Amino acid sequence: MSYVRTFLPWIVFAVVPSAQWQWGALAALAAAVALVVRQRRDGADFDALFIEAGSAAFFAVLASIAFADPASAVHGYSAALSSATLALVAGGSLLIGRPFTLGIAKRGTPREVWGLKAFVRTNTVITAVWTGAFAVTAAALAVLSRSGLGHSAAATLVQAAGFVVPMLFTTRYVASAQARAAAR
Repeated sequence: MSYVRTFLPWIVFAVVPSAQWQWGALAALAAAVALVVRQRRDGADFDALFIEAGSAAFFAVLASIAFADPASAVHGYSAALSSATLALVAGGSLLIGRPFTLGIAKRGTPREVWGLKAFVRTNTVITAVWTGAFAVTAAALAVLSRSGLGHSAAATLVQAAGFVVPMLFTTRYVASAQARAAAR
């Protein structure tokens, strides 16, 4: 459930009809800001809010563009740009040594586990998979947008797969890591 909460702004943006993309971007911005505020109030550090903060920044820019020029060419590539932004934020969290999934994993893991090398390594692998999934999704959506299918059923399937595949991987990989730890 933590992943759904983390990606709620992106889900909000995806479900608003494309013709109202500026309102979708604004609703997603509101959702992202609300998430950051709520999680900060609940004690989350900013380093556990990479995706949420990146979401707020992205949707602030996108909403500004969308309201300034609703016919902007950015509209046709907004889904691809969304996934590319997620890839950059997730990849950036890896580059600075703070995989974004650590913040999510810490919400349901005892504090004494947080510093273990296996815990950090597991989250590094998971974040790398999410980063790759976002990058592949962004490329596929850019190709679909370029061919005029950016707002098609195929694009919707690509977007869904871009979240479902890494989520399934995460679930299975965590179960596998926990089984390995229990066996030791």
